[in-house]
Amino acid sequence: MQIVTRLIAMNRARQLQRQFRQIERSISALPLRTRARLGVMTLREIGQASRCEFPHLYGTAPEQRYMPWGQGTDIGFGRAQSDNPEVALRGIALWLAVAYHETKDSPHTSLQPQHRQFLRVLRELRDATGEQPDTMAQWMRSGAAA
Repeated sequence: MQIVTRLIAMNRARQLQRQFRQIERSISALPLRTRARLGVMTLREIGQASRCEFPHLYGTAPEQRYMPWGQGTDIGFGRAQSDNPEVALRGIALWLAVAYHETKDSPHTSLQPQHRQFLRVLRELRDATGEQPDTMAQWMRSGAAA
């Protein structure tokens, strides 16, 4: 059973990596001001997901609760491909939030590099806001974020 679990985790890691490359390209194509908005939206999504019973299933229908992973990344990835810039931004924020929670405390070593990549992108988005570091740190400690 451990071999099957490991194979599922490796497959998921590959899927997240493929999607992440596209998401990262979309983020790097954004102007600085839009990246700052995306950073705020992503932190808000992460905070909302953390209030759920199962944060990694954020954006997934309740009846699909017992799946190995939710549909939030697929929904977010689909929206990120939209021609509508607002829908695309919200899709990227949803994808980052769900992927963050999905890989956050993963015991699978194949998912841990993805989590570090997500943290790097989140840090870059946070830095794009141009706010004072102490203000951002205070906001992160509040109940608004994970």
